[in-house]
Amino acid sequence: MATIPPAPLDPAQLALALAPFGDSRMLPRDAYLSQDVLEWERRYLFDGWMCLGRSSDISNGGLRAESVGEYGVLLTRDQDGVLRGFENACRHRGHELLPCGGSAYSPRAIVCPYHAWSYRHDGSLIGAPHFKDIEKFDKSTLGLKPMRVQEWHGWVFVDRSGTAVDFAEHIGDLEEIVAPYDAGSLVTCESHEYDVEANWKVIVENYQECYHCSMIHPELCRVSPPTSGENIERPGNWVGGWMDLRAGAETMSLDGRSGGVAMARLDEHELSTVMYVAVLPNLLISLHPDYVMTHLLVPVSPDRTRITCSWAFPRDVAARDGFSPAYAVDFWDLTNRQDWAACESVQRGMKAPHHEAGPLAPDEDGVYHFVSHIAAAYQGS
Repeated sequence: MATIPPAPLDPAQLALALAPFGDSRMLPRDAYLSQDVLEWERRYLFDGWMCLGRSSDISNGGLRAESVGEYGVLLTRDQDGVLRGFENACRHRGHELLPCGGSAYSPRAIVCPYHAWSYRHDGSLIGAPHFKDIEKFDKSTLGLKPMRVQEWHGWVFVDRSGTAVDFAEHIGDLEEIVAPYDAGSLVTCESHEYDVEANWKVIVENYQECYHCSMIHPELCRVSPPTSGENIERPGNWVGGWMDLRAGAETMSLDGRSGGVAMARLDEHELSTVMYVAVLPNLLISLHPDYVMTHLLVPVSPDRTRITCSWAFPRDVAARDGFSPAYAVDFWDLTNRQDWAACESVQRGMKAPHHEAGPLAPDEDGVYHFVSHIAAAYQGS
């Protein structure tokens, strides 16, 4: 395994974040403010298994391009349904084969919009204009550069490095937690995009605790006790925990009632709780009894994160006449905006020249799981 250099941070400050829970501190200030740290993260945290979105975004014969920092990933699905991933760069002059964030239906070939080099969905070069009679032109050496891709319960992950652990090891015990929700069969009914003026880690840290809920989330506290639940530590590259629904509440909504139907395979505990999971580095999954909400995070700069929030429901529920996802969407759009305002205030506050990393409250063990995981990664290996 290749040696990873340590992140450009003060080792003594990192050591504070790795102290036992109760004695530890948050990450050093520069972890949230430094462009050099973000570049390190893009190279060493976001280069392994990273979520790019939902499988349903790419139909048979379709293409989709996503940004992963300074360059893009091209996802293709052939007519047999096989999904593949490539660097989004033509082998001729490097032109993007599809603008990042864009989709296309192109069942016959992938055609570069610059000089019309064309490729099959498996990445092999079909042809290049005016090269037909050049003897030394070997098409077999000019296929698109591949990267590992994995579909998991309806989400698409890529490994840009090609050296990440096996995906099953990456997910670990989260598989058995997510499986009963049958997320791969759910239908995304609505998505919202937010640009949040805060570091991506501030957003994950906010997601990992409800210590703040009684202060800024009155609607959430009406349907879920802010001190309920438990954070768990089990194998896999994820952190998470669950919270109770109040007696009489069916789900997270403004009145606690569901406008849908509970998932068919959930047990009694799952029907009365909401599970919050951060699949590192960039996917937040909220498992409700009747829907699954996800936040997909893309760091844009040290103090800006683009977030796509999506709500998915069982297919038969989504197909019903008159069904509306508004009961879930309205609740979480309000809650999201409350969280984003808090995260942006944290980001601004950390720019104060004498700010130092603070201690963690007893209710913030979920934050500790995340912070200590990141601090250990920053130390390199």
